Amino acid sequence: MNVDMNLRDRTRGLAVRVDGPAKTNLTLHVGARREEWGGRHELDTVYCALGIYDTVTVAAKQPGIGFSLDITGRHLGDLASSSADLRRNHAVLALFALAEAAGREPDVSIRIDKRIPVGAGMGGGSVDAAATLLALNELWGLNWSIDELQPVAAQLGADMPFCLAGGYARGTGFGEHIEPLDANSDLVRELREQGFAGEVVVAAYRAELPTPEVYTSFDVLGGDGFNDLQRAAVSLHPRSGQAIEAALAAGATQAFVSGSGPSVVAFVPNAAVRQAVCDAWRTGNLADRIIMATAPAYPIIHRDVPVDN
Repeated sequence: MNVDMNLRDRTRGLAVRVDGPAKTNLTLHVGARREEWGGRHELDTVYCALGIYDTVTVAAKQPGIGFSLDITGRHLGDLASSSADLRRNHAVLALFALAEAAGREPDVSIRIDKRIPVGAGMGGGSVDAAATLLALNELWGLNWSIDELQPVAAQLGADMPFCLAGGYARGTGFGEHIEPLDANSDLVRELREQGFAGEVVVAAYRAELPTPEVYTSFDVLGGDGFNDLQRAAVSLHPRSGQAIEAALAAGATQAFVSGSGPSVVAFVPNAAVRQAVCDAWRTGNLADRIIMATAPAYPIIHRDVPVDN
């Protein structure tokens, strides 16, 4: 009881805010389906965090009240549906998972300001979960390391352990085994030499591609290139393929479907090429939104934030 009272005194009127960056996959090689992993496929991927941020803010509530969730943003997709189950939201799942692991009660308010495209292969749900874990780690004074938080994140999804740290990383298993990569590592340097460097332009869409649907298509079509899921994603969302072709023709050094799509990420070497890619996408109606970003990016933690009333 004394611990709970001290926690409440320390956090009354304050919150923790975390800006979590989107993820993309510079490479994504898909292996066999593994039944012991619930039907997931083996993955070998190089993750890269992009400077497009969802912001998660958590604050303590009175004991016994339970959790609350508020989601804001201009492009919420299915998250805005009145039938959406709040308890299945990734951030709420992260709250309950860490509360159980740490022996805490989930009496917490969560606010998510969404900017990462929804259902777009950019890890928005995983980012929200990871940002929630990082914020609760501060709010509850756990002081757990990233290594200690990663097993909790791995329970929730393949991308989430990476989203705790951002930057670059290699993911294996079904994506949950994370090996951080220094920006000057041989692998990252090789990818930069292959064109994965410079500024980033993202083509975002109103359409969403459910990941299981993309994998079902992949099982039929197979994959090739840097992203084995790209062929399947483009078959389900042809505008993505057209946006890739237009970006490369305009001078992008790399352009590809992000993860399972449909978002398209283009690396551009300079401002002139960036403008040329944007013009090509607008002229051809090949994007519903165009977002500028930087890479790599990292979560940003803001402590002792005043609670909005």
